[in-house]
Amino acid sequence: MSWVFLAAAIAFEITATMALRASEGLRNKAWAPVVVGGYVTCFVFLSLALRNGMAVGVAYGIWAAAGIALTAIIARLVFRDPLTKVMMLGIGLIAAGVLLVELGAQTAH
Repeated sequence: MSWVFLAAAIAFEITATMALRASEGLRNKAWAPVVVGGYVTCFVFLSLALRNGMAVGVAYGIWAAAGIALTAIIARLVFRDPLTKVMMLGIGLIAAGVLLVELGAQTAH
């Protein structure tokens, strides 16, 4: 169940970040409830993932890495933000790092 909570945390964090981008830094106040609500809900789900036994290093690593990678990809598709080869390499390195953290956590058990 902790993985479901973590996936929800990631989804709400990305939604809030995309809403922040759409609001142009909250100049368009109509997006403010989505931004604030998304971030608050994100942290609620992240705390539920931790409460259900996920190690904080694993949860935070996956949450942060997925947020960075998916936000960059979605921002490219929706807002035409840049996504260069160097950025894609960085996303790959982040994914590799998270995989190593997860593998290390599994080995520790």
